[in-house]
Amino acid sequence: MQRVHRFRVWPDVSLSLLVQLRSLTLRTRPLSTLCFLLWSLTIATELSASEQEDCEQLLLTGQYQACIQTSALAIEKKAYGSEWPLLKAQAELAVGQYAEAQQTIDAGLKRYSWSLPLRYLAWQIYHLNNEHDAADAFLNSIHELASRSAWRYTDADSLVALGQASLQRGMDPGQVLETFFDRAIQEYPDQRAAWLASGNLALAKHDYALANETFTAGLKQVPKDPDLLFGLSQSLARSHSQRAAVLAAEVLEINPRHIPARMMQVGQLIDSEQYEAAKTELNQILSINPHLASAWASLAAIAHFENRPSDETAYYWQALSHNDQNPHVDYLIGKTLSEHYRFSEGATYQKQALEKEEKYLPARIQLAQDQLRLGQEVSGWEHAQQAHNQDGYDTTIFNLLELKDQLAQFRTLEDDSFIIRMEAREAAIYGEQVKALLHEAKQSLCQKYGLQLNQKITVEIFPDPDDFAVRTFGMPAVSGYLGVCFGKVITANSPASQSDHPANWQSVLWHEFCHVVTLELTHNKMPRWISEGISVYEERQKNAYWGETMTPQYREMILQGETTPISQLSSAFMNPKSSLHIQFAYYQSSMVVEYLVRNFGLETVRKILVDLQAGIPINVAIERRTKILGELEEEYAVWLKQQALDFAPRADWSDQDLRPLLNDDTKRFDDWIREHPDHFRGLMAYATILSEENRTAELETTLKKLVEIYPEYTGADNAAQQLAQLYQNQKRFAEEQQILEEHARINPDALGVYQRLIELYQQQEDWSAVYQTARLAHAVNPLNQDTQLSLAIACTRLDRRQEAIQAYRAILALDPHNKAEMHYQIARLLKSENQQQAKRHTLIALEQAPRFRAAHLLLLELTTENTTPRSQRN
Repeated sequence: MQRVHRFRVWPDVSLSLLVQLRSLTLRTRPLSTLCFLLWSLTIATELSASEQEDCEQLLLTGQYQACIQTSALAIEKKAYGSEWPLLKAQAELAVGQYAEAQQTIDAGLKRYSWSLPLRYLAWQIYHLNNEHDAADAFLNSIHELASRSAWRYTDADSLVALGQASLQRGMDPGQVLETFFDRAIQEYPDQRAAWLASGNLALAKHDYALANETFTAGLKQVPKDPDLLFGLSQSLARSHSQRAAVLAAEVLEINPRHIPARMMQVGQLIDSEQYEAAKTELNQILSINPHLASAWASLAAIAHFENRPSDETAYYWQALSHNDQNPHVDYLIGKTLSEHYRFSEGATYQKQALEKEEKYLPARIQLAQDQLRLGQEVSGWEHAQQAHNQDGYDTTIFNLLELKDQLAQFRTLEDDSFIIRMEAREAAIYGEQVKALLHEAKQSLCQKYGLQLNQKITVEIFPDPDDFAVRTFGMPAVSGYLGVCFGKVITANSPASQSDHPANWQSVLWHEFCHVVTLELTHNKMPRWISEGISVYEERQKNAYWGETMTPQYREMILQGETTPISQLSSAFMNPKSSLHIQFAYYQSSMVVEYLVRNFGLETVRKILVDLQAGIPINVAIERRTKILGELEEEYAVWLKQQALDFAPRADWSDQDLRPLLNDDTKRFDDWIREHPDHFRGLMAYATILSEENRTAELETTLKKLVEIYPEYTGADNAAQQLAQLYQNQKRFAEEQQILEEHARINPDALGVYQRLIELYQQQEDWSAVYQTARLAHAVNPLNQDTQLSLAIACTRLDRRQEAIQAYRAILALDPHNKAEMHYQIARLLKSENQQQAKRHTLIALEQAPRFRAAHLLLLELTTENTTPRSQRN
């Protein structure tokens, strides 16, 4: 499915203006040049263009008061140029002097009434002074002036102002890009305004690839521009977060008072639930601009998280104090709430934003996503369609509506508890197993945590990881997630999307349904760490080897002090150094929950969830139900460290430099191993060398030692599977089977191990073992024809007729090369209970393989039985 949607050009009411602008070519330049020469000859000025550039640099580097003073002096001296009032008003806006900015812009327009950039800035300033009718008049006047004298407005700043005004009036973004921004870039590539406008338009439409391309090209023309650098950072935030952070830091080096960059830092602090640090940063931002609406809106969101409704209301109205019709305030608060899974409250704010401005697209898009995540599908899809009708370019909505078409082809399995949507083929293969597992999870976890779940839960399983990403995050190409729960909606990747590294889909769904329980209990008012921690903990309760367990890497990170304090655990999920660190965050969170249960009981965890539902902050709730948080953190750290020290106690985990051994002759490594016979990493490296040198006897001894000192190791390079392969090569099948059985017990994702065991059991005709192992394999990947066939044969031999029929039907859904054989086997199984269906499958088999002798004999048998009187048959 196409996931990138470029600009589409639609007819617009400003067609006459477009025609005029397009008819103007570079031949207008000599006229503008002549005008400039005449002006330079007749107008005396004390300030040069370079002084305007210096003043602009003051603005771009955050020296706002100096910029105001410099431009004011130039204006006082009657220096010519609309740039002077423009720079002064922009600097006044940056420090929250909205009334002064209005006075500046009014004075500027008296002298430069023809200036479109001044008029567009006037539109913004008048809104910030609650003069909305006058603001709209300025916006309309831009097109009126341009329509009368299009020849005058071909400079870069005028084209950008025309483009921005056209966007506000609802013109198609594709036409704006082509007619205004692209033209300004082509004719004036060294002017920052066009690059910035074009890149920001792409960001607004969630086209991050185009935004990246635009900002990168712009920085080649205007190096070190802080706004272009920040735009580039924003374009990389989803795909390359570390690079984005480096760019944002570079912006703040150039301009320490860069409001968007500092607000981005606030957003990151809020995301990691570091509310006190966020409030400190917001107070510093408000010292720059005490009236900044986005800062007050962020304080309102924090107050909501901290259950301070009166402060939330006060901050909300403060955010609207200078523009009471600003929909961005409600949008920003609602979006922040939704990012913390407060979708219901977030949707309320988006509705308020749309009441202020019905066509405010960001709020419409966010409301659509909120409602879809709440399971309110009818209204969610309606808002998505309205947003698309309003703007056919926005990639988020385009992708969502493309996904809707895909979902329409899914099969739905529905009962009193669940609405399960799966690709039709996958639903036929393992849909009933999904339903059974979800019902088991509901019965177990709802009872355990005391939840009365009355509403149906929607579960959507996607074979295409891009479809999963669009449904979950609004954008494709988001990797690293197996499943996500929003509360009443679960989305998951199917085994079809995990061909290289399949995960146990049963553990994924168990984990996600646990989120349903805890999110419903708390009304989604819970930090990420405890939500994830309980889910991973409950995975281990269901199966000791599901979820995250201690590994050598985790042991090392714990002992090296890389753990995060309980009070800051949510921050561990934000901007992790690597995929290992994000997995470690899941593990840490689950171990906190395990510690709480062990030392204070499950009932304490349940009471913490009740407190969260009441709006009590997590750290307060933990202290309320256990002990002083500082003491708890110290005791937990000691306990976790002991868990690390007790891990695989027979293994030697000492810090040893193996590099000289790997680069030296093997004899030295042989001697080192004799001195360090239990060193895990040394033995692993030694086994690799022995394998390369084909020293099989010593390799076997080494692999056995590794399994002995750390049998639970399930990494891709684990010794158990290497040893099993060695035994298989030597045809020592009994020993191979034994080691594989031991490994299969501890590794629920070991699909290859299960498949090899099935082969061995089939050779022994141990059909009970084949049956059990095939079921384990299907928990990882039920879409494999070989394991389905093994299951079908085992069920037939064990007289599990219905399961055998289901397995053969699953194989048919997988489009096997020998469909006739599958239909024949189904017919044989149906023969005794449903001869009509048996005959049907037999005929299908013969249709596909007319010379299929066994099918002919079965058809003859079925026909004879049907024509023989029942009394004679007896």
